Amino acid sequence: MPAGSPLDVHLTNLAAALAPYRRCEPQLARWGAALAHRLASGGRLLVAGNGGSAAEAQHLTAELVGKLRDDRQPLSAIALHAESSAVTAIANDYGYADVYARQVRAHGRPGDVLLLLSTSGTSGNLLAAAHAARDAGLATWALTGPAPNPLADACDEVLAVPSADSQVVQELHLVTSHLLCEYLEQELPAALAVTGAAANVPAEPAPAGRLASGPVRTGVEVVLDGGAGQQVDA
Repeated sequence: MPAGSPLDVHLTNLAAALAPYRRCEPQLARWGAALAHRLASGGRLLVAGNGGSAAEAQHLTAELVGKLRDDRQPLSAIALHAESSAVTAIANDYGYADVYARQVRAHGRPGDVLLLLSTSGTSGNLLAAAHAARDAGLATWALTGPAPNPLADACDEVLAVPSADSQVVQELHLVTSHLLCEYLEQELPAALAVTGAAANVPAEPAPAGRLASGPVRTGVEVVLDGGAGQQVDA
């Protein structure tokens, strides 16, 4: 670990991960475009994580149901941890390992996407969700820390941040969420044109007095490994 103040150490670790992260651009663009077409055609994104990764999952779904920049139609995205009554009921009746898998089986449909966030890639409830999603015909994507890890192996595709610092991993997962929305919104007009929907939907008026069988692994799996970056046949 580099010597220095906490600020110096943190920024040094972040800078070390940024250079290899830049090589994720093709994968981020591809994921964003894929999401645009799936969501524009009526599909859904399910997202799950634990702790700070749960907060990031909800941040992403808020950007999709709301908007990142320009006004557009809302897109279907659910952060599974935010279903607090369902989470506590499932944990109480079936065990915490099933809190996400059971929701995936309830909400997921073939062609939907499940995105799982984990710095370690070892969380049992996320692994169970990945297996449930593949059984239900969802595409499974993971954002993790260094690979290989069990979650990366369980999902169709993974973006693995090559940093031993979990804070840096989570920070680049947040960058990933914003970039997914950027690329999605860039592709959305074309995706909506395919479905015959309007690319721009007028905003709702403000109230008075207020301001207005498992999916097939396709393509390539991109894993940043040891800062070098590599492409692995999926």
